[in-house]
Amino acid sequence: MKKLISSEIAAAMNNASWIRKMFEAGNELRKTRGADNVFDFSLGNPDVPPPEKARETLRALADDAIRPCGLGYMPNAGLPEFRAGLAAKLSREQGVSLEAKHVIATVGAAGALVALFRAILEPGDEILVPAPYFVEYGFYCGHFGGKLIPVPMRGPDFALDPDALLAAVTPRTRAILLNSPNNPTGAIYPEATLRRLAAAIDTLNADRDRPLFLLSDEPYRVFAFDGAAVPPFLRLSPWAIVLGSFSKSLSLAGERIGYIAVNPALEGADTLLAAVTLTNRTLGYVNAPILGQRLALALLDECVDLAPYAERRRAMADMLTAAGVRFAMPQGAFYFFPEAPGGDDLAFCQKLLEGGVIAVPGRGFGMPGHIRLCSAVPMDTILRAQPAFEAACK
Repeated sequence: MKKLISSEIAAAMNNASWIRKMFEAGNELRKTRGADNVFDFSLGNPDVPPPEKARETLRALADDAIRPCGLGYMPNAGLPEFRAGLAAKLSREQGVSLEAKHVIATVGAAGALVALFRAILEPGDEILVPAPYFVEYGFYCGHFGGKLIPVPMRGPDFALDPDALLAAVTPRTRAILLNSPNNPTGAIYPEATLRRLAAAIDTLNADRDRPLFLLSDEPYRVFAFDGAAVPPFLRLSPWAIVLGSFSKSLSLAGERIGYIAVNPALEGADTLLAAVTLTNRTLGYVNAPILGQRLALALLDECVDLAPYAERRRAMADMLTAAGVRFAMPQGAFYFFPEAPGGDDLAFCQKLLEGGVIAVPGRGFGMPGHIRLCSAVPMDTILRAQPAFEAACK
């Protein structure tokens, strides 16, 4: 067969995301067992409806869209009114005074990361990330010759270890990428720990010609439970950059509205923002979807109902406890990352699959010996899956 694709992409396809692999396995299982007998915990697809205000906003947008250029091109960095509103919201959230020029609208938080990496990376640069981690990060930086360097976080709760991260810094390290609340563990990193890491980065950057950035990927910021709080990140350091989206907080995952926000105190902030605006365009995004920006603007002060997520989180914990599975209670997001009984995550996922339960092996997140379960599923799915979990554990 003729070689139609690059060797790099061919290798990536052979090592495709375990999340997608298990999701596809679930689709095949539904054909034989029936949908009611398959319990799919693989994909983090927010299923609580958007806020009610989205309904009336969409109707108004439909009327507005038919005017001349109502769906036309816009500035590559986003609608000015959306950037201004978002800057005001993030100023309150992050404890830093932002203007519209400090914020760029992107095609999801993923698009924000890709555009940023295109702007700052040279081939061979390294991105440090605490492990376990969201596996797509490797692709996002790898497109431009960057290399993702996982740094294992130890302990049952996968607490952030600044010393381990700093020990992994080399002259080629370009950024440390954090994700809190974390996918897949649900961990929320405390402010004191983040401050210690940020202070060390500030010291390192005093002697670096190419500074080391501190990045925070925050699509799950609003998902914090049992009194936990996600601390402001942008104010930690001039080198701090926040990337986020409305995919989970407003259940707009398919609308692909994200953003990047830069601390105004960053030396050369205007240059960096101009570079990301350029890469946002030249990567082919051009601009974030116009209807999504207008919808998010109208919903900036809204949030999905978090109560169903909290109830399912408790039900998932009860199910795992009854099955004898060891886990750390997630503080945020909507995932669990329990230990795989017996220690073999692939074998345990296969055993679960025999009972109709779809989980993702922890090795897909850089941490074998665990599995990831998404609790953003109907309550009935969690309750009816319990016998299969208990059978697999036995």
